[in-house]
Amino acid sequence: MDNFVVSARKYRPTTFASVVGQDHITRTLKNAIATGQLPQAFLFCGPRGVGKTTCARILAKTINCEHRTADGEACNECASCRSFNEGASMSIFELDAASNNSVDNMRELVKQVYIPPQTGKYKVYIIDEVHMLSAAAFNAFLKTLEEPPTYAKFILATTEKHKIIPTILSRCQVFDFKRIENEDIVKHLKFVADSEGVKYEEGALEVISRKAEGGLRDALSIFDQLVNFTGGNLTYQGVLENLNVLDSDYYFRLTDYLREGNMSQSLLLYQEVIGKGFGGQHFLTGLCEHVRNLMVSLDPQTLKLIEGGQSLQVRYGQQAQACGLPLLLKFLNIASDYEYRFREANNKNLFVEVCLMKMATVSMPQG
Repeated sequence: MDNFVVSARKYRPTTFASVVGQDHITRTLKNAIATGQLPQAFLFCGPRGVGKTTCARILAKTINCEHRTADGEACNECASCRSFNEGASMSIFELDAASNNSVDNMRELVKQVYIPPQTGKYKVYIIDEVHMLSAAAFNAFLKTLEEPPTYAKFILATTEKHKIIPTILSRCQVFDFKRIENEDIVKHLKFVADSEGVKYEEGALEVISRKAEGGLRDALSIFDQLVNFTGGNLTYQGVLENLNVLDSDYYFRLTDYLREGNMSQSLLLYQEVIGKGFGGQHFLTGLCEHVRNLMVSLDPQTLKLIEGGQSLQVRYGQQAQACGLPLLLKFLNIASDYEYRFREANNKNLFVEVCLMKMATVSMPQG
C-alpha cells in the first residue's frame, strides 16, 4: 500500500504564486527580493493554517535561489533549490520553538549563526511558534537579532503576536496574515478534488470552507476526513450530517414562520432540529448569526459580506427585505439575550421555546 500523504502536505504551495489568499504578503515579499531590500528579521503573524510557515519556506528558498525566474520565483533547478526541495539544505534551518524553547537551545542557535553559509547567499532561520520561547531565550536571542551577520536572516512565525516582547517586535518587519476568504478556500478545494478524482457538490465544499473558519489547513484536513468517510463522493447533505452542521434552510423557514407570527410551526421546526441531534445552544447561536446575516443583507453594498455563493446572497436579500430593519432588530435583541443566558437555564428546551414564542409574538397584530 502506498504511503498516504495528507492533502495539506501534498498540495502545499511551493511558489509565491500558488499561495492561497495572501496576495498582500506575497506581493510585498517579491518586491523586497527584487529590490534587494530584505530586512534582517521577519515576523509572520496570523491564525493557524493560513500560510505563515509555507511563506517562510518559500521566502527562504527564493532568496537563496541562484537563478530566479523573471517573475521573482525560485527556479527549482539550481543546487540550492534542489537541496531545499530534498530537505537537505545546509543554509536553511527550521526550529520549533514549542519544543526548543530554553535558553540553552537559543544559545546553540546563536553560535551557529556566526558560522558563514557553506552554500547559498544567506543562512536562514525559520523559528515557528516563536511566542513559546522563554523570557531567558528571548533575551539570549535579542542581541543577535539586533546586529546579526549580513548573511543571516530570521523568519519568525507566531499565532499569538501579543506574546512577543516589544524589544523583539521592534527589530522585525511584521507581516500580518489574514484569514483566508471562503471563496479562495472553495477554489483550492475544487483544485484538490479535481486532482484527486473526487466527486463533489459545490455546496459541500462551501460547508467545509465555513467550518474551517478561514484556515486552509483545517479545510484540507476536513476534506481528507470526509473523502475517506464518503468514499470520494462529497454531497451537500452528507457533509452537513458528518460535520454536524445545521442546514441554513432551517433558519430561512424559521424566520418566515416568526415573521408571520406562526408560533406553532416555529416550535415544531425546533423539535425537528432537536430530533436531528442538535442542542439548544447550537440552535440559538445559528439563529443569531442568521438574523445578523439578514441585517447585513438589507443593504446591497454589504450583501457581499455574506459568504456562501450568489444564490445564498439572493435568498438572504429577499428575506431581509421581507422582514425589514425594525423587525430584525427586535429578533436579534431577543435571540442574543436568550443565547447569552442559555447556560443559566435549568430546562434548556423550554428556554429556547420561550425565546421562539417571544419572537413570534413580536410579529403578531397588537391589541
